[in-house]
Amino acid sequence: MGSSISFWKSFFENFSTASSGFIFMWIILIMLIIALAIAIERTYYILVRSNVNADKFMLEIRKLVTSGNIKRAISLAEQGRQKALPYVVLAGLKKVAESETLDFRSIQNAVDEGTLEVIPRLQKRTNYLSMLANVSTLTGLMGTIYGLIIAFEAVGGTEIPEADKPRLLAQGISVAMNTTIFGLAVAVPTLIIYNILQNKTSQIIDEMDEHLVKLINMITGNR
Repeated sequence: MGSSISFWKSFFENFSTASSGFIFMWIILIMLIIALAIAIERTYYILVRSNVNADKFMLEIRKLVTSGNIKRAISLAEQGRQKALPYVVLAGLKKVAESETLDFRSIQNAVDEGTLEVIPRLQKRTNYLSMLANVSTLTGLMGTIYGLIIAFEAVGGTEIPEADKPRLLAQGISVAMNTTIFGLAVAVPTLIIYNILQNKTSQIIDEMDEHLVKLINMITGNR
């Protein structure tokens, strides 16, 4: 426990020493802040603002459409229009309410238009998390190489006084190890969050495709 505390104490003390190669860690820190901001915003937008219990929502919509109460179905979709599925359903239902002689293609076009608006919003900025994770890892690797260069120069440099070689060797190894662990510490959780958000986005899009096709078939079948 004591050695672990000493390690992290040394870690953060060295973090402020840009001249020792810890400029790489400052770069990784900036990427961590950006990744954290994107992760918080995307998590809220995808998991909270755009997510809805699709089965429960569509069950109510189907009941209203089957009974011919299109206006009530539109009102229900209006209440949740900030979410992905209700927004697209609303576009289709409004098209239905416009005319009594709608065909499949007219409703499908309205739904496709709504879908094309929703999907880019769901996918916006999420891919930056993957990029930031990869760049953090590579920046940590650059710091590792830089630290090893310092270490090798300390060992093999003929112009370096013997008394300074142990200090420079330790400094080089410290830079190499700290940048590596910091880069990975940023990259691993960023990749995890990226995959969670990607999977949830794919789930929302798949639910939209499934329920919208069923809704359109039901509407055109009833008409």
